[in-house]
Amino acid sequence: MALIKLKKGFDINLKGKISDEKVIDASSSETYAIVPDDFTGVIPRMEKKEGEKVAAGEPLYHDKNDEKVKVTSPVSGTLKQVVRGDRRKILAVIIEPDNEGRAVAFDTRENPKALLLESGLWPMLRQRPYDIVPTSNARPRDIFITAFDSAPLAPSLKLVLGDDEKYLNKAVEVLSTMTDGKVYLGCSPTEQFTDTGAVTNTFSGPHPAGNAGVQVANIKPVNKGEVVWTLDVVTAARIGKLFETGKMDYSTVVAVNGPGVASPAYIKTTMGCTLHSLLDSRLCDNGKEPRIISGNVFTGVKESIEGYLHAPYRHVTVINEINKKDEFMGWASLSPKKYSIYRVFTSWLMGRHKEVDLDAKLNGGERAIVLSGEYDRMLPMDIYAEFLIKAIIAFDIDKMEQLGIYEVAPEDFALAEFADTSKLELQRIVREGLDKMRAEMC
Repeated sequence: MALIKLKKGFDINLKGKISDEKVIDASSSETYAIVPDDFTGVIPRMEKKEGEKVAAGEPLYHDKNDEKVKVTSPVSGTLKQVVRGDRRKILAVIIEPDNEGRAVAFDTRENPKALLLESGLWPMLRQRPYDIVPTSNARPRDIFITAFDSAPLAPSLKLVLGDDEKYLNKAVEVLSTMTDGKVYLGCSPTEQFTDTGAVTNTFSGPHPAGNAGVQVANIKPVNKGEVVWTLDVVTAARIGKLFETGKMDYSTVVAVNGPGVASPAYIKTTMGCTLHSLLDSRLCDNGKEPRIISGNVFTGVKESIEGYLHAPYRHVTVINEINKKDEFMGWASLSPKKYSIYRVFTSWLMGRHKEVDLDAKLNGGERAIVLSGEYDRMLPMDIYAEFLIKAIIAFDIDKMEQLGIYEVAPEDFALAEFADTSKLELQRIVREGLDKMRAEMC
């Protein structure tokens, strides 16, 4: 087991941690939803129509460009609505449960790839380059499983797994048949997984140490023409459980926390549930408007209380919307409550590890990129992040390739986006760059 020490990055000690690791059951969810945008690279074409009955594990839609890639229903019930946006783009597929428990029984004697495609587990994998769902004919150089999440207030994946940890060995066995290389497992120093059959590496250091892309870059980087797959340890356990039992497990444990949550907790529910079923009576009654995020504060999706739990289905964070639109002296304030990762306010004298209650205020406006090296300090990868961003904006393909576009995903730039004094939407820039690159090269 190798120990890899990362020095670049930053940990934000956000208020609202879960103090009691006891897992409780969620309230019943009136509907469930699958959001196609959660599965980048898959263009949905419906297999079911509104009003039709579906069983858990039955396909709802497949990829328009690759019919073998299917997304399945997490519950049995009726397809209530296909929500469409501009140009009839499918925004969500909503299922009304019938509580009958009907589920597809899968044949575990099938080819491993065919079973993953049929069960709907395939879209939970990610491919580098381009950070997309792999195509059905892809064969990766290596497969990387990340076993911890280092984002602010992220749940313990070991706790989310629970008893399903026993299926990891089977998952590694299955995944090993799908690559000519190795299956790697990236753990944190505090949460180890042993006897899984994977090549295990331990990563110590601040966020984004738990990002799959960071782990890949520090073990065996992706070069032009190579393909690797990434997934988290929870998805890996689902793969193992599917091959052991023949049934898909759509249950999940979600961490509900943040400064806007009165009683943070781990809650057991089903993928795609309503956020109301998770947040019912848990929001702080402080007179402030909450911002509900399905995911973590860096990469999650802003939702309303009537919204749904998005993939990867394990975290909901609530912070406050802008507390004070106008502050006395603004950026020049000497208040010890002002927060920065740099030593520009007196708050740094209180120590980096003090809990902070951050709201959604941007604290500045968009301005030109200044080559100060601040992106590089937040990204423990061997790339010149600021130059890569400029190459993406200019869409200079040669420079994008030379500067490491094949290694990165939007989430790798999330911390740099938070720290960015230029206030640029780095994740959006990287996503658009990857999409353009893929359209040009594929």
